[in-house]
Amino acid sequence: MEQGTIRTLIETAIRQLEFAYTPYSHFKVGAALLAEDGTVYTGCNIENAAYTPCNCAERTAFFKAVSEGARRFRAICIVGGMEGKLAGYTAPCGVCRQVMMEFCDPEQFEIILAASPDDYQVYRLKALLPLGFGPDNLGNPTETRGR
Repeated sequence: MEQGTIRTLIETAIRQLEFAYTPYSHFKVGAALLAEDGTVYTGCNIENAAYTPCNCAERTAFFKAVSEGARRFRAICIVGGMEGKLAGYTAPCGVCRQVMMEFCDPEQFEIILAASPDDYQVYRLKALLPLGFGPDNLGNPTETRGR
């Protein structure tokens, strides 16, 4: 992926930190999801006093995209830190990785973890979810995965 695209995704994800609703953990997460057509969908984490209804930034971005008809994705950038101050890399949780597996080709989909616009690492979904379970396991490859 081009450096300019990566930087744009990182900067977009960082801007999402201001929208995070984190009155309990105070750990803000922002995400920028790049669809195959070039559209960028954003997300932030949203907490809830009951905890179970919380939603991660990554899933917020995916659900926004899917609810608007997008089904093919190239990459996602994730940033996070206490009170919105970036501190190291913020990797997606297992549930978010599973949502990615539903809609993305694990061999191709890129996950950008950034501590700043100049400090980031890029992983393929397969590296973060080896032997992941997806539509292909049910003998039902879907159009959603961009194959």
